Amino acid sequence: MANTLRKGYVPSPFGQLHYVEVGEGTPVLLLHQTPRSWTEYLDVLPLVGARHRAIAMDTLGFGASAKSELPHTIERFADAAGALIDELGLQRVHLVGHHTGGLIAVELAARLRDRVASLLLSATPFVDDEKRRTAAVRQRIDHVDPAPDGSHLQGLWERRRAFYRAGEEAHLNRYVADALAVLDRVEEGHEAVRRYAMEERLAHITARTLAVCAPGDHYSLPSLEKFAAALGCATRVLSDGHVAAPEQVPHEFAEVVLEWVGRD
Repeated sequence: MANTLRKGYVPSPFGQLHYVEVGEGTPVLLLHQTPRSWTEYLDVLPLVGARHRAIAMDTLGFGASAKSELPHTIERFADAAGALIDELGLQRVHLVGHHTGGLIAVELAARLRDRVASLLLSATPFVDDEKRRTAAVRQRIDHVDPAPDGSHLQGLWERRRAFYRAGEEAHLNRYVADALAVLDRVEEGHEAVRRYAMEERLAHITARTLAVCAPGDHYSLPSLEKFAAALGCATRVLSDGHVAAPEQVPHEFAEVVLEWVGRD
């Protein structure tokens, strides 16, 4: 069936990389936040896949992709994503990145330039000198210490509970499952974000760019203005949602992706 999710692996210098795709035609690669997996786009994939070849990969070190022993960096995440793009034979691709995935998309767009047809940055942090300077003193986001009585499971749930509304427990369950799978390195994706030298990479981006954010995501909302100033790009605030916007407003999120990709 055309809307059936297809799972696969490709080789890379880091080991096998896992991805899920649906649909045919113009490729749209969706990159998730950390410590999540492709399941962040579970409800978005079939909607985008109704018109295009929608692909969601597991970032290196997360989900079912290979676990690198090297320190996580945005550049290394992009190395792996670039390997997947090449192994799938994608000559030109639309990139969609959410939070950490947005920075991976920035790095890919700076490297691949004309091979990137468009760039959609969702709730992507704008990493500048100020953000890097305060990285060492920032509170850890997802860290919990494993406890013999399993109380750390409750702690992990509570870490993100405020980002989800009543009735969205299934989304929160998926977050907990993803975080538990990488519990020993659960903070490294966030640390990679805070170290990334992003500003110098923005000048190399040639793809038309849209920066979007959910209204409840007060962490990333200020970045819209900064990306607009740095890239001269369009911005958009979604009608609802928080940090988990692709899960909370999947239809609107997919509509924004489709409209932006459709301008090509």
